[in-house]
Amino acid sequence: MRPGIALIGRLVCLLAGIWFACPELPVEAATTERIVVNRFTGVAIEGFDPVAYFVAGTAVQGTAEFEANLWGAVWRFRNEGNRASFLAHPEIYGPQFGGYDPADIARGVTIAGNPHFFAIVAQRLYLFSREANRDAFVADPERFLYEVGKRWPALRDQLGQ
Repeated sequence: MRPGIALIGRLVCLLAGIWFACPELPVEAATTERIVVNRFTGVAIEGFDPVAYFVAGTAVQGTAEFEANLWGAVWRFRNEGNRASFLAHPEIYGPQFGGYDPADIARGVTIAGNPHFFAIVAQRLYLFSREANRDAFVADPERFLYEVGKRWPALRDQLGQ
């Protein structure tokens, strides 16, 4: 066996071992889609219930028992009532801008929001990649939404269908 191939084989084994030994590492979200989803499962906002942000005021994990498929993503809910509310009004309960951080969109880039950094402004859910982005947005949402309005159409068009 050639030395280069043996080295590549060892590296692959090492990386596989690290991956299996560290299952708690976060799974990256796809940032090439119009809705941010887990690239391995297709689940939106890492399985958090989008309606719970409004009802409970916090991030609540949904379950596979209460799922819905919409906009090419799998959405999870904590109960049937939240699922029904979402399906009746997805434009209200779904994260704005497909779950991308509006502060980053205002800068001209698409970065997936983190389900733990959120804000509800004017009865709409926004997810943020960082706590600092959320705090800046909440302090002056009109300014950010003005910038997002100029940049989001072109950025959205660059994302996959």
